[in-house]
Amino acid sequence: MANTDSTLQTAARGQVSSSKTGRLAAASSIGTALEWYDFTVYNIMAALVFNHVFFPSFDPLVGTILAFSTYAVGYVSRPVGGFVFGHLGDVAGRKAVLVTTLVIMGITTALMGLLPGYAVWGIWSPVLLVALRFIQGIALGGEWAGAVLLSMEHGDARKRGRNASFAQVGPSCGTLIGTGFITLVTVSLSSEQFQAWGWRIPFLLSLLLVMFGLWLRRGVEETPTFVAMQQAEKTTHTPLKEVFLRYPRELLIAGGSRIGSDVLYALVVVFTLTYVTTVLQLPRPLALMATMLGAIGNALTVPLFGALSDRLGRRPVYIAGALLAIVWSFVFFVLLDSTQPALIVLAVVAGLLIHAMMYGPQAAFVTEQFPSHVRYAGSSLAYTLAGIIGGGFAPLIITSLYRELGSTLWVSLYVSLALGITLFALWKARETAHKPL
Repeated sequence: MANTDSTLQTAARGQVSSSKTGRLAAASSIGTALEWYDFTVYNIMAALVFNHVFFPSFDPLVGTILAFSTYAVGYVSRPVGGFVFGHLGDVAGRKAVLVTTLVIMGITTALMGLLPGYAVWGIWSPVLLVALRFIQGIALGGEWAGAVLLSMEHGDARKRGRNASFAQVGPSCGTLIGTGFITLVTVSLSSEQFQAWGWRIPFLLSLLLVMFGLWLRRGVEETPTFVAMQQAEKTTHTPLKEVFLRYPRELLIAGGSRIGSDVLYALVVVFTLTYVTTVLQLPRPLALMATMLGAIGNALTVPLFGALSDRLGRRPVYIAGALLAIVWSFVFFVLLDSTQPALIVLAVVAGLLIHAMMYGPQAAFVTEQFPSHVRYAGSSLAYTLAGIIGGGFAPLIITSLYRELGSTLWVSLYVSLALGITLFALWKARETAHKPL
């Protein structure tokens, strides 16, 4: 299969030079930006509002846990999207799938903003919230791999780490935009107005990102790699079957590599909001400001670490980030518990910089595990299945551990365990940075 991939790269090489890096980067990152805009808005509302709007009959922390449970639904449904859109991405092409997933994500998010609360529709309100999260998760399950391949398969083979990391910038941009919109809404409205109707505004604004994303992606051609596969008749009709039968080791390594970074992100971004506002009883704008500053640092450094992995290799950069993250999972709460605004900001910003060390090389590392004809399916499955174990249940587990055991030590140990899984996967992996796709 290596010879096949080399042939495809040679066939596509003439088209690569004509690609415009800036538009490719934007088209690649807009989908993941929308994805994490949606998730950030949901995460923040789950921590601040949904326990009152959709789960009003429970105490605040229990209501937050229930809200995070619906957050997990968006991850549980991702493998469905990984199966469906992963298959289509290797059979029908990268671009068509990316347009479809973008539209579905935007519509479901906007509908969340229109959903009546428990006081109006009773039990049907949280039920429909879960249903929308499920549909949204299906679209997200097919988005990530296509976004990565859009830039990686167009670009210079020597810069795959940097090019693939464009999609990884999206989460920080989405987090930044979502947090910024919510901050703007919270300072513009009273607490009563925000809880009554103001929380809906950021959900509805996702439609603007969808329109911008559609404009970007319509101007980008299908990837040269897929075009070359079609011309050489090297596409497969059963990519999912091939992944499970021929590449199970690669699937486990790729999936295991992302569990730790997901859990760290859930700790630094999602749980911080709950911990700072509910446990420490500090102002909401402080937690939002820390998240915004951390997202800026993350967005700026993800491509740098992706580029560094082109020079040093994926594994060294990735492993260094995971080791630092284990240490930081304990330092993190020492800084938060100081209740000093500067130290709280430092905890979040440093945590997201460490996350960038893993997240930068991650996209290239995961997709490089699979050959071209099953790369969309294999990457989608690894991403979505690991997402359930990692990011999907992490906010729920972290919040439940703290509520039941009353100590942040157990939270730090849980994060360290997840990072240990990632380190084991990286240890068992082969270096892929300087090898042909």
